[in-house]
Amino acid sequence: MPALQDFRLETYFSKWEFEARFHLTASDAQSMTLRELLDMANPQDAAAFDAMWLGYTETFGAADLRAEIAGTYDERTADDILCFAGAEEGLYIAANVLLTRGDHAIVVTPNYQAAETVPLSICEVTGVPLDPASGWDLDLDRVAAAIRPSTRLISINFPHNPTGRIIARETLDGLIALCRRHGIWLFSDEVYRLLGPDSDRHLPQVADLYERGLSLNVMSKAYGLPGLRIGWIACADRELLVRMERMKHYLSICNSGPSERLAVIALRARDGILSRNNALVRDNLALFDTFFGDHRNLFEWTRPDGGCVGYPRWTGPGSVDAFATRLVEEAGVLVLPSNIYRSDLGPTPTDRFRVGFGRAGLSEGLTAFRDHLAQF
Repeated sequence: MPALQDFRLETYFSKWEFEARFHLTASDAQSMTLRELLDMANPQDAAAFDAMWLGYTETFGAADLRAEIAGTYDERTADDILCFAGAEEGLYIAANVLLTRGDHAIVVTPNYQAAETVPLSICEVTGVPLDPASGWDLDLDRVAAAIRPSTRLISINFPHNPTGRIIARETLDGLIALCRRHGIWLFSDEVYRLLGPDSDRHLPQVADLYERGLSLNVMSKAYGLPGLRIGWIACADRELLVRMERMKHYLSICNSGPSERLAVIALRARDGILSRNNALVRDNLALFDTFFGDHRNLFEWTRPDGGCVGYPRWTGPGSVDAFATRLVEEAGVLVLPSNIYRSDLGPTPTDRFRVGFGRAGLSEGLTAFRDHLAQF
């Protein structure tokens, strides 16, 4: 297996995430303290957390945790859920279980880097670009044209990172029909589902719609609890889940027991958590709408459909990479330039940068951003 490339996003964050004064590119919703989360617990769950035994946990995930996760799906049960130490472990294991040398995969671009680099470390991969000219839509004709006899997996991510695009339900149904016709697995990264300005825009989960669909989700994004490191895959194919569980034995083995208890508490309080986070997203999007509207000479802004990230275009002087570097070095404002999202599978836009609008306290960062732009 070829060595994996450096993870550009994480390398960039390792340098700037905790040094920059203003984090305007975060990909998660507002988090909370341990005390705030425990205050949401019912007496039984609070007592279970206080009295828990700090031993190994079930590799599949605690039974009550999987039951709570299954409750967020229409068709899946606890037996259709496999938990992981975050979403990244799930993505890595799914690719390595589903793909072998000689297979072929298709992924959308631009993308969260692991979506293409992990499959590329195993087999041939074709990228299907989302087109900014069509609002970052997915062209099913391009997907169909990329399919080969050896195609085993198609990987998608909606709401999309970094653009915030949500495809139409008809497009998703057409993609599932295409996969079913060719016997292809459909891996759907749904970590931003249920987060965004309009709850009516969210798509059904692929694991509820397709017998070979895998739905990836995590406590990190919409719930704003990345410190728990609890992710999962839902799938109707239980034999596949067992194969993924056996690979998990070589990685995390099992999840953190305290994190599992806390995830149960959060999922039982999910309506309140999601309501708070989505209200924050709506308020922050209004701030970004105003900000970019006031600087139309420097930016082109497309309002995201969902999630908590967007991908504006830099139309000012020089490269977007130089602009982002000056912004963080001189103003302490962190954004992600488009070189983070470059792809080995084909051209991707080079004049974009990612912003995040899921956290509280963005106004001060936008003020520093405005002051920096006075020089242009």
